[in-house]
Amino acid sequence: MRAAILVASVLPADFSELGQQVKQLEKAGVDRIQWDVMDGRFVPDLTFGPDVIAANRRHVSLGFEVHLMVDDPDPMLPRWVEAGCEIVIVHAEATRHLLDTLSAIRDLGARAGVALNPATPLEGVTNVLHLTDLLLVMTVDPGFGGQRYLAAMEPKIAAARTEIDHRGLQVELEVDGGINAATIGAAARAGATVFCAGSALFNGTGTMGDRVAALRQAAAAGMEDK
Repeated sequence: MRAAILVASVLPADFSELGQQVKQLEKAGVDRIQWDVMDGRFVPDLTFGPDVIAANRRHVSLGFEVHLMVDDPDPMLPRWVEAGCEIVIVHAEATRHLLDTLSAIRDLGARAGVALNPATPLEGVTNVLHLTDLLLVMTVDPGFGGQRYLAAMEPKIAAARTEIDHRGLQVELEVDGGINAATIGAAARAGATVFCAGSALFNGTGTMGDRVAALRQAAAAGMEDK
């Protein structure tokens, strides 16, 4: 059985204390940190630039992944890698030539990820999975934290797991959106092994370490039920 990987989105963090917040996440036991980059065009909000990510790189040894919710990500790809992101995730809907973009990310020495919005079918990326290190199935529409998990995405997660396993590909299958202790098990049963959580880590009862433990326990239970 695959071990669950827990990724922390810093979108709900106190932006004035990001250095301390990423240290807190590392101490709590998450596996890596996701930076949600929004450009005000592909999604309505604006968030981080590469300089902010680079300034936080020295604070932790955790891996960084950047989720680019931006139109035409290609011109800025080197900046995110230079900022310390080992995984660069682009949206299939925002990329003009997806195969070329994924190849460019790999040429920069990073791992290439592709994200699918809820309305985008899996078939949109099956022909580029051989160049993909991570497939992110969005379980909310991108752009805002704290949204409700869309259980209707579970068949897409299951289909992605079947496709990856059938072809013998080494592609991480991640879910992002509304992931908490009540929903992570269902995503795990559908076949996800990487789980991005934000609000569930920064809000709730107990310590952040307690919340990490609860998420891991629920994910493991879901994987066992597969």
